[in-house]
Amino acid sequence: MPAEITAPRPLAPSVSGPWLAERLLAWHAQHGRHQLPWQSPRTPYRVWISEIMLQQTQVMTVIPYFERFMQRFPDIEALAAAPLDEVLHLWSGLGYYARARNLHRAAQHICTGHGGQFPQRIDQVEALPGIGRSTAAAILALSAGQRHAILDGNVKRVLCRLHLIEGWPGARLVEQQLWALAETHTPPRQVADYTQAIMDLGATVCTRSRPRCAECPLQSRCAAFANEASARLPTPRPRKTLPVRQTTMLLLCNEDNELLLQRRPPSGVWGGLLSLPEIPHDVCDNDAALHDWCRDRMQCTIVITAHWPPLRHTFSHFHLDITPVIARVIATRPTLMERPDLVWYNHQQHRHGLAAPVSYLINQLYRQQEAPR
Repeated sequence: MPAEITAPRPLAPSVSGPWLAERLLAWHAQHGRHQLPWQSPRTPYRVWISEIMLQQTQVMTVIPYFERFMQRFPDIEALAAAPLDEVLHLWSGLGYYARARNLHRAAQHICTGHGGQFPQRIDQVEALPGIGRSTAAAILALSAGQRHAILDGNVKRVLCRLHLIEGWPGARLVEQQLWALAETHTPPRQVADYTQAIMDLGATVCTRSRPRCAECPLQSRCAAFANEASARLPTPRPRKTLPVRQTTMLLLCNEDNELLLQRRPPSGVWGGLLSLPEIPHDVCDNDAALHDWCRDRMQCTIVITAHWPPLRHTFSHFHLDITPVIARVIATRPTLMERPDLVWYNHQQHRHGLAAPVSYLINQLYRQQEAPR
């Protein structure tokens, strides 16, 4: 007897014409987010700052950072004129610090190249540091109502499910297909509302895990829903094992209980931030080597007081295992503070941007010192 052949489940009806925009706009009027702080007033500057902060970061995390940032830097001129250290300080905790450095550079570029006015041409916006195609489109769509399609992570997820797009959305061919769909669906009018609507749908309903399909205004024509594929789409990025790097960080205190910090190079991990002096883990594998390194490289004599357990910090492309060493500086050469990359840090007075694990270690040290004995 021949095996029973099961016909494939039919796809949902195709999405064409203005249907998607009409459904999204109606849904957004009732269920969308209308009270976000960057929406009133919705100026190019405020939208720009919010879009950069929202990259890789949740809305509820961004809101207090955005409000503090706006209070200190209410316009482009204020941001351009500020010291980079202050910008990084207000960014501390948001991560991906290249975003803050690029904001600062872009603000200066706008002041010198565009008279302090945020540019209104898409090519000029894309030319600014740290702004790609989708971010430029979102800024001009949301703040000026210009018709530009966006393709952030939320929109990719909505379109992958709606059209049953297989393959990792970051792959070139898949992304090209998604851009074509995004362009097709973007309406000629009410672009700001549509752009906010499709982002809101992805963020609040068509979520990465456990999407709320019963509440989705697009459910009736969603191919992923019709084929019970919502849970597996978008296709995850191919998994790879992250390499592990090791380093030793020194918490060097002077007699005034200040910490010696070193500014990192402008590019690379934590570029431009003050950090703890760092030694390749295999260079200083014993206390004698640590003493020699501090004498030769930092022009100071130390007494090691503690070794803390390793701390792991994970980046997008590798794990970093940090071994903290606590030491007291008992003598320095006169040339120590002639180096522009070094500063004595007082946690009660200084305002500098610090990477999350560095801030954590410093706070742990001061908590231990201030704890009752």
